[in-house]
Amino acid sequence: MQTSTALPPLVKPAEGGTSERPEADRELVFSVSDVDVHYGLSHAVTGVTFDIGANEVTAIIGPSGCGKSTLLRCFNRMNDLVPGARVGGTILYKGHDVYGDGVNATEVRRRIGMVFQKPNPFPKSIYDNVAFGPRLNGMKKGLDDLVEKSLTSAALWDEVKDKLNRSGLDLSGGQQQRLCIARAIAVEPDVILMDEPCSALDPIATARIEDLMDELKRDYTIVVVTHNMQQAARVSDMTAFMSVDVKEEGRTGHLVEFGRTEQIFTHPSDPRTEGYITGRFG
Repeated sequence: MQTSTALPPLVKPAEGGTSERPEADRELVFSVSDVDVHYGLSHAVTGVTFDIGANEVTAIIGPSGCGKSTLLRCFNRMNDLVPGARVGGTILYKGHDVYGDGVNATEVRRRIGMVFQKPNPFPKSIYDNVAFGPRLNGMKKGLDDLVEKSLTSAALWDEVKDKLNRSGLDLSGGQQQRLCIARAIAVEPDVILMDEPCSALDPIATARIEDLMDELKRDYTIVVVTHNMQQAARVSDMTAFMSVDVKEEGRTGHLVEFGRTEQIFTHPSDPRTEGYITGRFG
């Protein structure tokens, strides 16, 4: 982990972009340019370029092995924790290079939270799950209010307010995932990354999480990886479609198309996108 200073005050990114960046006048949170990811000698992702706007839900879709989750983990430097992983290209977060010299990876992850595919509450009480991050950051006062606010934002407060001392592991799968969202919210991030957050949930719990995403984007920018195209169509404002090249040396994911979700699903500009969405391949 780098020992230098945290991210500086947030600034607007520089103007500019490519034809793959629609509506460039919107407020941008991420500008992704020519991002490549290697795991050792394996080239996992190549040449990804697109922008992510504030208070939007951006979905990343594509067949298995195309690098969706690998790309997602680049946004908050989770790939730093993978031995042999190397990230090339540029990811600007509100104008600042996430991988630049002097950037503290821990601060990046505080501002850019993550919710994983399988609910992973800590073996602690519901209260302590939510309070864990703030306590780690040195917060001692106002924890009760923060826990209530976070659980309310995650649409879980009314279900657990009378059992905050019970283990988070006692909750249902959908409740556990909302608890993990509350835990992510508690450290007051700017962005929430979600890696297939509903893949382990039943349809009712999935619907609750989808409704929650729609509510959360009022206050947060959300990037979600999903294998469920119907879910992407329902919840996202923008969609990135990735595909994969299979060669002797391995599989390499790349961005095929990026645009407004309605356009991607009704009038895709690339036949590979249409083929995937209509189920002809992938």
